[in-house]
Amino acid sequence: MGPSDWRPFVYGGVSACIAEFGTFPIDTTKTRLQIQGGKCDQGKVVATRYRGMLHAFLRISTEEGIRALYFGIAPAVLRQATYGTIKFGLYYSLKSLLVSNPDQERLGINVFCAITAGMVSSAMANPTDVLKVRMQSGKKDLHQLSLSEAFSNIYRHEGIKGLWKGVCPTAQRAGVIVGVELPIYDMCKHYFIKMNVLPDNATNHFLSSLISSLGGAIASTPLDVVRTRLMSQRVQKPNGIGAAVCASHIYSGTVDCLVQTVKHEGPLALYKGFVPTWLRLGPWNIIFFVTFEQLKKMY
Repeated sequence: MGPSDWRPFVYGGVSACIAEFGTFPIDTTKTRLQIQGGKCDQGKVVATRYRGMLHAFLRISTEEGIRALYFGIAPAVLRQATYGTIKFGLYYSLKSLLVSNPDQERLGINVFCAITAGMVSSAMANPTDVLKVRMQSGKKDLHQLSLSEAFSNIYRHEGIKGLWKGVCPTAQRAGVIVGVELPIYDMCKHYFIKMNVLPDNATNHFLSSLISSLGGAIASTPLDVVRTRLMSQRVQKPNGIGAAVCASHIYSGTVDCLVQTVKHEGPLALYKGFVPTWLRLGPWNIIFFVTFEQLKKMY
């Protein structure tokens, strides 16, 4: 695949959408776990209702129905169609541009390409991420709206900033997770082949993606908690002279959310939802990379 090849973009987008469908209920439980205990609309603290991933999964499906586990699937797939397409296409295109021979790849180059691709693609797809998080968190007023109406609703009440709320931690998280996952995957895959442990087959892709997902979960969960809490709270845009932009008790930004979370809930709160994060990243990466590698061989 050369730097001007379109295939990494298409393969990345298709594989990302398939992986999203397969792991979305786990992502919903992760979002609910991360939000509880944090501050939401008008400074209200979200009640703690779930003891863990399995309890959250059972309680959501029992009280709200199985369909609730897929609230936000439409913007999630739309997000992957943009974020996934740009991220993986840009990553492999940048690598091809900087290194013509795959055997000459270096970890530093791969990390640079991955961080760049992650941050750029995540920032561009941020509005879809905001809507996905809010629908997953249980905001029922959004469930009856079409995608265009839901985006308009956020814009009408919160302005353009509402659609890009949490863009900094989102881009930072994407830079971290992509900067860890993709280089680790490539490194493990090539190592297994070079050392004659495994050929370039599905087993190799499975193990490499599983290892890369663990590294991604460890590195990204704290930023993911901050990002989720920022996106879930609503901040009303000014409506006339003297109107307050937001309540004084909600998070004012990434650093404030990080500090308040550690101060009121302890450092371990930054790893809320770690288990579902890893359990989602593992299957997500496995589905994605196996699909991606098969598409590369087929076309």
